[in-house]
Amino acid sequence: MIKDRSPKELMKAALPLIYLIIALFALRWTVVEPYVVPTGSMEPTLKTGDRLYALAGGPPARPGMVRVAEGGRSIEVEVWELPASELGSFVAGIPAPLGLGKLELADGCRETGFICEPCGLEGATDISEFGGWRAYLASR
Repeated sequence: MIKDRSPKELMKAALPLIYLIIALFALRWTVVEPYVVPTGSMEPTLKTGDRLYALAGGPPARPGMVRVAEGGRSIEVEVWELPASELGSFVAGIPAPLGLGKLELADGCRETGFICEPCGLEGATDISEFGGWRAYLASR
């Protein structure tokens, strides 16, 4: 029983539990938290000049953003922070016709974001009037 053990024995018995707790916190800080979307992530919007499409195929349902010369609108976007060390594995998982490119936000900042090749619009539905992907999903 616990009363029969010395403090040294109790510490020795508790050491694996302490190591487990440290490992779980390390996992949280290095794997989980870098991918958490900040609370205000839905505030930025793209500068007017883009169209948003629900791409054909799936699941999962996928959005496609395309810059247009005319008829574009401001689209609400999510801004994520991704550690540079994770960029390669992230890019490797992006399926065609999606890719990464520079997007201009309404405040003039340019951020790297998802874009869609024009060939990916075959069979896609223009959902620009919803103003963003999450608004479109909420309407379904």
